Amino acid sequence: MKIYLLLIAVACVASFALTPVMRRAGLLVMGAAPLRDRDVHVMPIPKLGGVAIVAAIVIGLGVASQIEFLEGVFTDSRPVMGVLVAAGLVLAIGVADDIWDLRWYFKLVGQTLVGLVVAFSGIRLEAMPVGWIHIQNTTLQIVLTVFLVVLTMNAINFVDGLDGLAAGMAAIGASAFFIYSYVLARTINQFDHSNFSALLMALLLGACLGFLPHNFNPARIFMGESGAMIIGLMMSVAAIAVTADLDALGGFRFRNVPAYMPILLPIAVILLPLADLLLAVIRRTATGRSPFSADRGHLHHKLVDGGYTQRQAVLLLYLWSALVAYGVVSFNFFDWRVLVPVLAVLLVAAAYLTLQPWLSRRRAGREEA
Repeated sequence: MKIYLLLIAVACVASFALTPVMRRAGLLVMGAAPLRDRDVHVMPIPKLGGVAIVAAIVIGLGVASQIEFLEGVFTDSRPVMGVLVAAGLVLAIGVADDIWDLRWYFKLVGQTLVGLVVAFSGIRLEAMPVGWIHIQNTTLQIVLTVFLVVLTMNAINFVDGLDGLAAGMAAIGASAFFIYSYVLARTINQFDHSNFSALLMALLLGACLGFLPHNFNPARIFMGESGAMIIGLMMSVAAIAVTADLDALGGFRFRNVPAYMPILLPIAVILLPLADLLLAVIRRTATGRSPFSADRGHLHHKLVDGGYTQRQAVLLLYLWSALVAYGVVSFNFFDWRVLVPVLAVLLVAAAYLTLQPWLSRRRAGREEA
């Protein structure tokens, strides 16, 4: 655990130190991002913060490669090189989009290429962790891997609409996923606790924590497309890599890890972004628009329009993310008969907080009538 905490600290310091540099570079290269109709901030703010996040992750991987404890992760260099190449593509696509505002189909082609790099580096969805269903067809493995990578990157991108929202939700999700991956590694091998997914989530957690002080309301810089895409890339790769541990884990009968966790936790981590993405696609196609067109109908927009301040809306979505992600992880450590009622009460309380502005207006309307 100490090694992972060290890597979290390395990524955090690197991201925190590099973000102001990228803010100055962003102002010089592209100026401040112009305001759009759907934006909630009132002053133009530079982008390119995602470059610092990507750089912090790469620096963290470089440090990790020199640590003996993690040599098992680097024995086969293909997955690590695949992540590095994919991160380079994310950086190029993201920066180009932040500067020139690429058409959606150019970004989709680039994201598909990122997914193909991941798949051909050996990181593929080879098994579904439900009933030990193995995917034997190589082409199907590649297609599913690319789909998951592209889906996750776009889900994170859709939720990146308020100061600190995407970075904070990513940090919460990464921390929950890290805990699960670390427990998984200890369950599989009591002598070797190195794990590819745990490493990726530790670096993502550190990079997001280092970026967040610069990005929380009032933000001084945005992560831009490269930041949202690198978060989605790391989340999807970690989720796919977990499936590679299924056979080894089966022999241990999941000891402390419930059998449904490998598929449930990745979904829980990106549940809110995924729900927002699905609702946006339904909303836009129902009105005859492209699902990739922008609007002001996202969950965070609804909270702000409903009466919450930016900070309140972000903190409320942090709460939901933590409840879902950590609620799922908690099943590894607590009796479900105790946990389910506790989670039910917490979810009801969170729902009440979420609906409070609308409930207050409804009560006020009744009193006036």
